[in-house]
Amino acid sequence: MKSLDELLSRGVNDRVFSQARAVVRSKGQLVYEGGNAPAEAVFDLASVTKVMSTTAMLCRLSARGALDVRAPVRTLLPNARVDATFADLAFHRSGLPAFLPFFAQVAKEHPALFERPTPELQRRVRDEVVARVLDVSAERAVGAAAVYSDLGFILLGEAIATLTKKPLDEAFTEEVAAPLGLSSCFRPRSPHVVDTGGTRPREPAPGQESMWQCQTWPSRPGEVDDDNAWVMNGVAGHAGLFSTAADVSRFGQAVLDGWLVSPLGWSVDSATPGSTRTFGFDTPSAEGASCGPRFGRAGPRGAIGHLGFTGTSLWIDLDRELVVTLLTNRVVFGRANVQIRSFRQAFHESVLDVL
Repeated sequence: MKSLDELLSRGVNDRVFSQARAVVRSKGQLVYEGGNAPAEAVFDLASVTKVMSTTAMLCRLSARGALDVRAPVRTLLPNARVDATFADLAFHRSGLPAFLPFFAQVAKEHPALFERPTPELQRRVRDEVVARVLDVSAERAVGAAAVYSDLGFILLGEAIATLTKKPLDEAFTEEVAAPLGLSSCFRPRSPHVVDTGGTRPREPAPGQESMWQCQTWPSRPGEVDDDNAWVMNGVAGHAGLFSTAADVSRFGQAVLDGWLVSPLGWSVDSATPGSTRTFGFDTPSAEGASCGPRFGRAGPRGAIGHLGFTGTSLWIDLDRELVVTLLTNRVVFGRANVQIRSFRQAFHESVLDVL
């Protein structure tokens, strides 16, 4: 596995990221773990939260008959404007917009949250943000297109909290972390959290430069990178989960082993034009897949996985029985640093070469 060590070292030297940890499991066995970050390093998973927390809980609740994913979102969230089912949100076909900067409005209305946050203010702002998400209308008809939407997963997280009658972070611990023996959590207190940036809000991602303008404040160590998740007090259905690479890998293995069963299977949503989505997860695109050109192409079952904006990813090759976890902090060099795109492809190709 020397080539994987060399590739990760090159990523640090080329400033793709400053810290990384990778874990590879093949046919149920741990075959590689490495990177310049220590094993106890805790990474901000960003949108890998969508599968490891939100999707996982949807599957668990559905499996025991507590949730019908084909039911309308309004059965649990009656104030939601979007006319879609839980499955529509999970497949990113609900018609909701991809992203809205709710945090920018919070920065103008509640600057004290960024300066001297109190538990009461944090709760009040979170409630306000959730109300604003609920009030967002769809931009297109359900199933007209696959548009990856943070807003849809924020709603799914709130629906889970409503159904379980528990805050989302507590529900995650009970439904996923505890059964699998994971230390993964929201709002970590670990001294080993990997840095992702220094300002609050973060600078706009490429393409978002004109979407908001507001004052910035220093970011405290260990805070979630995603600003919408941050104004939701660090706990949201789209982002906010922190984890070690080993724990993400254990979760991936649990999916592969059938511990997590999708209520609608892991097939691609072929009814929605241009979709590569399956239930909560993504699948490799025909060209330019982040897991490289060969991953998920060994048989009929393919692969499922997900990326995180901070530079994280989990991919599961169902036919090869292969789980690849790659956690980095690529945003520490700025959100315009997109070298991780080619690096991810090279890493997954190298894993297949080694095996």
